[in-house]
Amino acid sequence: MNDKKTLQYVGFGILLFVLPLVLQQFGNAWVRIADMALLYVLLAVGLNIVVGYAGLLDLGYVAFFAVGAYMYGLLASPHLTETFPLIAAFFPGGLHMPLWVIVPVSAALAGFFGVLLGAPTLKLRGDYLAIVTLGFGEIIRVFLNNLDQPLNITNGPKGLSQIDAIHFFDINLGKRLNVGGFEIASVSLYYYLFLGLVLTAVLISYRLEVSRIGRAWMAIREDEIAAKAMGLNTRNLKLMAFGMGATFGGISGAMFAGFQGFISPESFSLMESVMIVAMVVLGGLGHLPGVILGAVLLSALPEVLRYIAGPLQSMTDGRLDAAILRQLLIALAMIIIMLMRPRGLWPSHEHGKSLQSKAGA
Repeated sequence: MNDKKTLQYVGFGILLFVLPLVLQQFGNAWVRIADMALLYVLLAVGLNIVVGYAGLLDLGYVAFFAVGAYMYGLLASPHLTETFPLIAAFFPGGLHMPLWVIVPVSAALAGFFGVLLGAPTLKLRGDYLAIVTLGFGEIIRVFLNNLDQPLNITNGPKGLSQIDAIHFFDINLGKRLNVGGFEIASVSLYYYLFLGLVLTAVLISYRLEVSRIGRAWMAIREDEIAAKAMGLNTRNLKLMAFGMGATFGGISGAMFAGFQGFISPESFSLMESVMIVAMVVLGGLGHLPGVILGAVLLSALPEVLRYIAGPLQSMTDGRLDAAILRQLLIALAMIIIMLMRPRGLWPSHEHGKSLQSKAGA
């Protein structure tokens, strides 16, 4: 059995490795879909810590995504040096911070904002917590949209452009790479970086899940009053959940900024938060494989449906807008999934049933 599982893991690893090389033969657009899917997996894994493990409904998670993206954008673009002469004097060649500086700073700043969000919401639950976190996400977006005066920090609705591509061990991921006469596209190089980050995040999340901290989070999720009566410090555990979840969001945001080369407040709307929550819920709350599956499906589905919505629009002589039709198809798919699989596509095993089956055996 172990040998069979090992072969399955090895086969799956080989599939993940060759996937971008195969997809780039059909066009870089397909590899970009895979890249964005990996970023959403990273976001979903982070949100799963907050919602799936600790049971804290967070509708403002996109705020941490935005914090990480803007941190990278400010440290790896000419905006600050062009706007502030003092910074230009210290960095005459411009701010071009390396990946090793930007990722920890983005993660730390997002984690700080996660704790900042968690602190005033410690006594809130359910709908009230959702409303507060939703408001926090909108506050961050409004700030980013208006911090262009009196000091132009974020460049307001115009966004940040000319953001440096990510450099990894002297490899510029923004340019194609030739290895032994075989050309690897830029989007494929990003794929391997994102895949490494996702695997690291999944490993960390899994170790947290099976640790004492993870079990304490799940105790809070099931019954916070009972958890507190058993001596758990629910305040610190909640803050840790918010901080850890936000950290993954900040890293994903930094990668998004380097990958896109341009960011603006429009990329961090409420709809993005709703989609990330939907990925976790549709995949299976608290179950890592389900969360990953939900993130991949919901991030890739809108792009795949472009190829269906276009022909349907042509069949109606253009009377139906392709974008609206695509949203309708996504909504229908989500409704069908929840009706057929109310606990998610790949839910976690119910401990009670597994115990009963063992006792019966």
